[in-house]
Amino acid sequence: MYETLSAIDDIRLNFSQTGLLYMNITLACIMFGVAMEINLENFRKIFTNPKSAILGVVSQFLVLPALTFLLVLSIDPPPSIAMGMILIAACPGGNISNFISALAKANIALSVSLTAFATLTATIFTPLNFAFWGGMYVRYYQKAGHLNIPVHIDFLEMARTVFILLGIPLIAGMWFANRYPEFAKRNMKRIKIISIILYLTFIAGALGANLEHFTGVILPIGLLVLVLNIQTLSTGYIVGTAARVPQADRRTLSIETGIQNSGLALILIFNIFNANGGMAFMAAWWGIWQMISGLILAFILSRIRLPAFGWLNSDIK
Repeated sequence: MYETLSAIDDIRLNFSQTGLLYMNITLACIMFGVAMEINLENFRKIFTNPKSAILGVVSQFLVLPALTFLLVLSIDPPPSIAMGMILIAACPGGNISNFISALAKANIALSVSLTAFATLTATIFTPLNFAFWGGMYVRYYQKAGHLNIPVHIDFLEMARTVFILLGIPLIAGMWFANRYPEFAKRNMKRIKIISIILYLTFIAGALGANLEHFTGVILPIGLLVLVLNIQTLSTGYIVGTAARVPQADRRTLSIETGIQNSGLALILIFNIFNANGGMAFMAAWWGIWQMISGLILAFILSRIRLPAFGWLNSDIK
């Protein structure tokens, strides 16, 4: 597999400025739709159920990036793919996690609260985690000259980019929902569906424009995405099981930790990392696969009655 991917570090994707603008607008629409669901009640729920909420934050922002770093060290993929995996793990939860949590009969209130917190704090946590673990990777492997991405990861530049891409649409969406609550309530789902469709069309267009590069790496990239996805979904559930929180909360922790914002990862790759092929293919394939795996997981969990877990639910009153 390593030999098949050996040339991927040198690939630069074909992408126009118009395509980049479309991608930025797409993410802004997605974040605008997510922000319309964020309100103070979400954060009150975090304080009324602090144990599961704290576990969700720890799982997503501390445990997952660390485990992904260890995974990268163990499987030793090409550097650009490794950095793509680390970036995915550093991103906040994806915007479809609440939908998947609802299908999986998880704790939806906890899911919405964690998504709100993760999205609002991504300006700090995403660049911080990527700068720390990405920097550790570069120093550990002594392969900085072959990464084809900036050796020096500028935390402030990344934080500024994340704020522009996430912070401004979030502020606008929260203001709009507060200013026009009835319109927001009626059109919230419609806006989210449209934004997801726009995002999928972008991924399809980007892959189509670079089909000659993608066809040769689709299988090995897919295997790496599968391994990373199994880890991300397992991390939250294991953390919740170790802490003996209710089963519904464990499902939420699994989904919130396992569904990452690949749209943000892609935009950072194109804006900061010069459309690096390995990073971009990893993030794009991740964006497609996590929807498929999330829906499959939700389908399975929705058919398992929570009391069926027996001793695992012994802490539920």
